[in-house]
Amino acid sequence: MKRARTRPKFSVEKAHKAQLLLSKKIVFEDKLPKKVRFVAGVDVAYGKGTSVGAVAVLDYDSLKHVEYQTAICKTRFPYIPTLLSFREIPPSISCIKKLQTSPDVFLVDGHGFAHPYGCGFASHLGLAIGKPTIGVAKDRLFGEIENMKAGEDFTFLKHDGKVVGAVVTTKGGCKPVYVSVGHMISLETAIKIVKHCTRKNRIPEPILKAHEMANLLKRKSLILQQLQNKRNRDCLIQNLRH
Repeated sequence: MKRARTRPKFSVEKAHKAQLLLSKKIVFEDKLPKKVRFVAGVDVAYGKGTSVGAVAVLDYDSLKHVEYQTAICKTRFPYIPTLLSFREIPPSISCIKKLQTSPDVFLVDGHGFAHPYGCGFASHLGLAIGKPTIGVAKDRLFGEIENMKAGEDFTFLKHDGKVVGAVVTTKGGCKPVYVSVGHMISLETAIKIVKHCTRKNRIPEPILKAHEMANLLKRKSLILQQLQNKRNRDCLIQNLRH
């Protein structure tokens, strides 16, 4: 009789070591086409035991909607700070694989190189799909903020004297966003693209659209779960009566 295979026990230490190894593979140079045509935003929302990934593709010049795809996966990885990429990679790749359009660069709702182990969600995703990615986060995770010079709209994030990202004020009077290299792009170009893709909100349009799609699907999924649970309860009541 064959013994059932047991999954290897998860180790936070091993996951952090994997991130450190991956961080050494990050490319900090621009690997973009001469003319960027399509930009994508990636975001993940969470329901009851499910992860909802969404990718929204926009025309780079006009920021008009071109395509979006979504995917629902069972959440198999717990919430652990600094290890969110392991939780968000599966639903993200699932929806990216469905795309008919090939984005030139992905803006990711999360950190890239500005991460304690040098490889946040944006970098992990870029390495996994072999595409240029940019980390755009709402809160600082890592690095010290340099004083912003008068008249400037960004300053650098540094750790031990090394630049790991940038703090970018995309809209006057709004909180900044934290931009870092994901993969196959320079920080200078990443900042330019984030600024270009930001219109009425502090968050770039591609990520906003992906966020909307992910949360819309999450709500629909929760409603369907509630309806299914109600049907199951009604069936059980009917069976008990007979």
